[in-house]
Amino acid sequence: MAKNILEGKRGIVFGALDEHSIAWKVAEMAKEEGAKFTLTNAPIAMRMGKINDLAASCNAEIIPADATSMEDLENLISKSVEILGGPLDFILHSIGMSPNVRKQRPYTDLNYDYFQKTLDVSALSLHKVMQTAFKLDAINDWGSVVALTYIAGQRTFPDYSDMAEAKATLESIARSFGYHYGNKRNVRVNTISQSPTATTAGTGVKGFGDFISFADKMSPLGNASAEDCASYCIAMFSDYTRYVTMQNLYHDGGFSMMGVSGDALK
Repeated sequence: MAKNILEGKRGIVFGALDEHSIAWKVAEMAKEEGAKFTLTNAPIAMRMGKINDLAASCNAEIIPADATSMEDLENLISKSVEILGGPLDFILHSIGMSPNVRKQRPYTDLNYDYFQKTLDVSALSLHKVMQTAFKLDAINDWGSVVALTYIAGQRTFPDYSDMAEAKATLESIARSFGYHYGNKRNVRVNTISQSPTATTAGTGVKGFGDFISFADKMSPLGNASAEDCASYCIAMFSDYTRYVTMQNLYHDGGFSMMGVSGDALK
C-alpha cells in the first residue's frame, strides 16, 4: 500500500526497457508514492523496449539520451528540470551493457574496444550524469542518486566478464562523487547490489539461469525480487534515508555474507 513517501519529489529514471526491468518497477512504484519524473534510455534501447507504455501509465515524459554523451545528458537534465517544474530530488542509474558478453568473448580474449564501451556505458555514465547535474546545480539539497550494481564488483564470477570491472568502477565513482556532492548539496550517492535478477540484460550472461538457482539456495532469505529492489530504491529516494551515503548496499537475501549453505551443498 502506497504511503506517499515521495510526495512532491521530482526525478529521472534511467534504463527502463520492459516490464522485467528493475527501472520499470521503480518508475511504477515512484508514481504510486507521489513522485513526478522523466524517463530516459538510449534511442536504440527505446526501439527494443516498451517504454512508451510505461510513460503512458506513469504520466511521464520520455527524453531519449545516450548516457555516454555529455550533450545528451545536459539536454536531458535541463529539460527534466523544466518539465518537472524545479530541481531534481532523485536519479536512478540502471544502465549496463557489455559488447563482449553479448558476443560471448571469453574473458581471456576480450576485444578492448568493446571493453572500453562496457566501461563507458556501464560505469563512466554515472560520473557523467552526476557531473552534469553538479555543474547545472540540478539536484536539491538532500537529494538521492542510486545506481544498481552486482557483487561481481568484489568477487569473481567468471562468466560476468568485463562487467565485473564496470561494476567495481561504478561503485568507486559513487563513493568518490558522494563525497563531493555531499559537501556541496547534502546529496547522497549510493549503489544497491542486487541479487541476480532475470532482467533482459541479466539473462544475457552465460549460465545465468543456473546461477539464479544457486544464489537462491545460498541466500538465507532467497533471492531478492525486482519488485523488492524497487522498494529499496524508493526507500533510498525518500527522506527516511537522509544520512545514508557513499555505501554499497547489499540487497541479496544474505548471499554476500555466506560462505556456503546446506541447500547449496545438497
